[in-house]
Amino acid sequence: MNDGLRIALYQPDIAGNTGTILRFAACLGVGVDIIEPAGFPISDRSLKRAGMDYLEMARLSRHVDWQAFEDWRRSEARRMVLLSTKAAIAYTDFAFAAGDVLLFGRESAGVPDSVHEAADARLTIPMQPGARSINVALSVAMVAGEAIRQLR
Repeated sequence: MNDGLRIALYQPDIAGNTGTILRFAACLGVGVDIIEPAGFPISDRSLKRAGMDYLEMARLSRHVDWQAFEDWRRSEARRMVLLSTKAAIAYTDFAFAAGDVLLFGRESAGVPDSVHEAADARLTIPMQPGARSINVALSVAMVAGEAIRQLR
């Protein structure tokens, strides 16, 4: 069953970023999947501080590991769209679909090759030469915003 766009975070490292993403998603009615292990306790104070009182509104699903996430995603027949600095297609040149899962990697290391290979599409946010990456919370806002714009 597809109940709309979702944001997935692969083993997030920074509680403040995750809290910000949860707040953003709660405000826009987008579900969030956290693929564990996270680099912090999900009950972390920083997560709560960044998420403020929106965490209770967040549609959060936790997956104990990558395989549990993949089993869920495949059972739901959802397309996985990976955002990566290694991708060649700009997110603005992609046609998003209802039910897509937008996957963002760890702040420190991205995602392993096996996750790249499992993706149905790989997109990037074009940056200036020499720039390494954009903060993950900002990346989520940019890409999810474009997907929502297309879908609504």
